Amino acid sequence: MTDEPTIRRVALIRHADYHQQIDTPSALQPFPLTRRGELQAREGAEEVLTLCQAHGWQPASTVHASSLLRAWQTAQVMNEVMGDRTGREFSLMAHDALWERSLGSAANLTTAQIAEAVRHDPRVDFLPADWKSNSHFRLPLPGAESLMQAGQRVADFIASLPASPSPSVSAPTSPLTSGATLTLVVGHGAALRHAAHLLGVLDFDQIAGLSMHHARPVVIEETSSGSWRHVAGEWKVRHRHEPAQD
Repeated sequence: MTDEPTIRRVALIRHADYHQQIDTPSALQPFPLTRRGELQAREGAEEVLTLCQAHGWQPASTVHASSLLRAWQTAQVMNEVMGDRTGREFSLMAHDALWERSLGSAANLTTAQIAEAVRHDPRVDFLPADWKSNSHFRLPLPGAESLMQAGQRVADFIASLPASPSPSVSAPTSPLTSGATLTLVVGHGAALRHAAHLLGVLDFDQIAGLSMHHARPVVIEETSSGSWRHVAGEWKVRHRHEPAQD
């Protein structure tokens, strides 16, 4: 890292494990976290605080989350842990803008049901085999989005977050009380990865090869020049033939 002052510093956090329906795109599923997910959220909060300790950051008092239950619950658990560890109060703001890619009128149908619905629509020629992972494909159904459109929605939200300048390099740094703020954004893996690409953090070819660990932060920051960069936390490498869960 350099001493260049930053404009925004954001921890991208994928929601924790939840009760996802089998063979159904996650999209707008309304189900809660599993017990494993609750543990992941607690561990994720500890990792956020560890990163803050190491870099002299402080977590922003407002955590932003997708209004879908699994992301909201993840943020809520993380807030509780961070509050207990720091003695501070953290608030939670939920946003529809942070949703995962919408499938519109096909929301919460199985992949087989979606294929069947499209097959019987005389206005549609065919459904490509890679429709779930194709970044630019949008289901030909009312209200549906492409992954890239969802990523743009999330990227716009991230870029609209309040600026927070870094402290003077000559000023003493107190862990978790420094003026360098880390804003937590809890959302959904595919939308967050596409947002990272659109912000210039990931190359397009990296989107499919990477995923995100449940509830673990990937920190990006915007510099005074307007460019974004990855500064901390780890992306999850997607193994070959690993099924996408986001």
